[in-house]
Parts: sequence; structure tokens; C-alpha cells
Amino acid sequence: MQYKDMNKVQWIIEHHKLIKEYKEIQRMDLSLNMARGVPGKDQLTLSLPMLDIIHSDSDCRTIDGSDCRNYGVLDGIPECKRIMADMIGVNPTMVMVGGNSSLNMMFDTISCFMNKPVVEGCPAWNEVKDRKFLCPAPGYDRHFGITEYFDFEMIPIQMNDDGPDMDAIEEYVKDPTVKGIWCVPKYSNPQGITYSDEVVRRFARLKPAAKDFRIMWDNAYCIHHLTDHPDELLNIFEECEKAGNSDLPIAFCSTSKITFPGSGVAAMAASPNNMKVIKHKYRFQTIGYDKINMLRHVRFFGDFEGMKAHMEKHREILAPRFELVCNKLEEKLVPLGLVSYRKPNGGYFVCVDVMDGTAKRVVALCKQAGVVLTDAGATYPYKNDPRDSNIRIAPTAPTMKNLRKALDVFCICARLAAIERLLSE
Repeated sequence: MQYKDMNKVQWIIEHHKLIKEYKEIQRMDLSLNMARGVPGKDQLTLSLPMLDIIHSDSDCRTIDGSDCRNYGVLDGIPECKRIMADMIGVNPTMVMVGGNSSLNMMFDTISCFMNKPVVEGCPAWNEVKDRKFLCPAPGYDRHFGITEYFDFEMIPIQMNDDGPDMDAIEEYVKDPTVKGIWCVPKYSNPQGITYSDEVVRRFARLKPAAKDFRIMWDNAYCIHHLTDHPDELLNIFEECEKAGNSDLPIAFCSTSKITFPGSGVAAMAASPNNMKVIKHKYRFQTIGYDKINMLRHVRFFGDFEGMKAHMEKHREILAPRFELVCNKLEEKLVPLGLVSYRKPNGGYFVCVDVMDGTAKRVVALCKQAGVVLTDAGATYPYKNDPRDSNIRIAPTAPTMKNLRKALDVFCICARLAAIERLLSE
């Protein structure tokens, strides 16, 4: 029976039962963390051989003869640019390879445009009063953190099953103070949605009033599949070229969840016009990023096909974890009418909507029982979830045994918070 169909007496009985179960869990003194989407130990072990791949002077040379131990090569060694270009789906001439963090490259890009005009004749963004940024939500909290840091007004955009609400976006970009939009177009964080072909084409055909409007295309999970039938994403650069809008997108990716999050390789791709502005900043910022690490990745993977083969090993580890999450939700919460969720085909999260008005309480109850989740509201700009319902579950780091325990705790807390809510009405 669903909770909404129970009477008050049944709610009280259920509440007493859940309080007893919850106290028993607290006595277990658990300490489990599912707050961030980090690879588990078994995933990290897959890439350990990469650390022993360079042994001699000759190993440190690139295909064009550069010595990776020395200064230089601002935009990355050619063989690494090739792999990252294949990952993004562009020509290597459009790519810059950076350090380990694509988030850092996104921050640098926004910082660059804040201080230097993106388009000749337009003011730098810090000179634009009431500047705004579009934020599909639920979305990635660290994206929102960047634009909040630079004092943009963040405008939430509803996520639909096929991607962000394009009707709303097309309306908002008529405002010249709207300067950009965050996108995680494949296996989005946190919902696992892949933008449909029509959504990508509508992005490519945008006619923003601001000539310096930019689409921040964070394709973080482009090869992070969980099934034998991965989602397909249309190439934004090809579509923008067809539409005469080649300067609109700036794409980002990394190997952070492929090899080592703290020692991966990040890259960005952009049109020559955009890259000219961006590289001008980098010339003053660095002489070049870690080329040894770039070369290490190239030798380990060989090429992009090798990288994709490596991700199959990740899928073998991760797919059972995501299956466990969905099974637990279906078994313990869906029949009670307490959650809705999407079963993702890839990415790093399961996005769960609990009963309206209870997400913060669920997260707090979990924490008091020894299970740490991402803060409720974090998937919305300013951490303001208007329904207080969205929770991001990150099942990758715990062992299967610990994940099972954490999910049992989550399910009890979701039920307890729902009963508390119903009894208070």
C-alpha cells in the first residue's frame, strides 16, 4: 500500500516501526560516504600499470621529437591532442590539453571572458551589469559554483527527458545580458539524460542577442557507458558549423574518471576565434602543462580505441552497483509511492526525487545514521531546490557490501522523512 493511501493510525504505527529500525542502524556506527562521484579503489587499480610505463630518456620523446621533461608546448603534445580530439569529436587543431582538471579549464575560461572581450566590440563580461547565465537543473553543483563566484545571476532551466527546455532557452537568449549556458550533454549530472538530436540542433541554431554568448559543453561522461547499448550524442561542433554558429560551443572533457582523478588529463576544444582569446590568457598563466603525464596516458591507451576498451573494464565494475541502486529503490520505495528516478545508461549518478519537502530531512537523517550524501539542493543554482525533493546518489566509491548497507539506510530515511511529513500536515 502506498503511504498516501494509509490513514493516520497506519502512519503512526509505521512511524514507530521506522524509529525502532532507525535507532538500530545508528547503533551500527556506520561511516559511509556517497557525497561525490569518485571512482572506487578497484577502478583506480585498473590504471596502475600506467605509472611504470616510462623508463628512459628515449621514452620521454614525443612523435615530433619534443622532450616531455622540459618546458614548452603550451597546448599539449600532438599525440595526446589526437586522443582528446577523438574523444570530443573534433580536429586536433581545435584542442588544447591542460592539467588534470577540466573544471579548472572551465573556471579559467569564464575568468578569461570576464577580463577580456570574447568578441571584438563586446565588453568583457565583468563590465556587463546584471549579467546572467543559464543553468539546466538539476545540474552540476560545481558549474553553478563558478558562475556564482563571478557574480552571475543564475537562471534555472528545467531539464526534460530529452535535455534542457529549449523553448525557455530560446526565449532567454533574446536578452543580451545572458552570456552563456552550462551543459552536460551526455549522461547528465545527475539525471543521466543524453540530449536528443533535436535539442542539439536547436542549440546549434540559437541566435543569441549577445554576440559573445557561449555554450559550455562539459562532455564529462562521453564514454562512461553502463550498458551494451550506449546513448548517442550528436556532434555539437558539426551542427554549429552547419548553422553558421561555429563560435557558440566550447567543449571540455578529461580522463579524471578514466584513469586517476587527481592525475588525469583534461582538454578543451573551441573554434579558432575562441581559442585565440583563451590561449592568450594561458600564455601568461603557464609555459606548459604536465607533458610526462600526457605521454604516460598516450602510451597506456595507444589511441582512443584503447581508451574505450579501458572503459569496458570500468563498466564491468560499475554496472552491478547501478543495478543494485535501482533494485533497492524498486523493492523498498517505489511500491510505497515515495520516489521517482531515472535508470541511467551511463554516467556516475542516480538521480532520485523523494517526497516533496523531505530531501533535506532525508540527507540529515542519513548523516546521523553514518551515511553521507550530497547536500540536498546542491543540484540547483544557489542550492535552492524549489520542491526540496532532489537527491543525487553516487554509488561508485563504496564496495558492493557497503553500498548495500548505505542504500538500506537511505530507504529507511526516505520512508521516515515521508511519514514525518505526512503526520505534520
